[in-house]
Amino acid sequence: MNDQAPSATELLQRRLTLVGDVSTLNAQALKLLQALAGAEMEVLRLELEIGRTAASAQLVRDLHEAEKNAAAIRAAQTECDDRIADAEREVAELDLQLATARRT
Repeated sequence: MNDQAPSATELLQRRLTLVGDVSTLNAQALKLLQALAGAEMEVLRLELEIGRTAASAQLVRDLHEAEKNAAAIRAAQTECDDRIADAEREVAELDLQLATARRT
């Protein structure tokens, strides 16, 4: 078993990979934000339609479906935010390891 600390080059390669992951996750977070905005607009549209007309069973079903969709997107956002935070923590840990490696 090799207990040797990773080299600075290995740490930098790992950091580069993680920064790419963070970038990908941030792009995903932006897409989710845009999707949520669309879902919330649909909820508002349906609420207005229900307010203007008699609430038909179909409109109510559509509203509930739109609300479920928005909730699912919010859950995906939370998961994505957690993954971003984890990746950023890993980058910070690697930065500390790199700083230590430079001093030795």
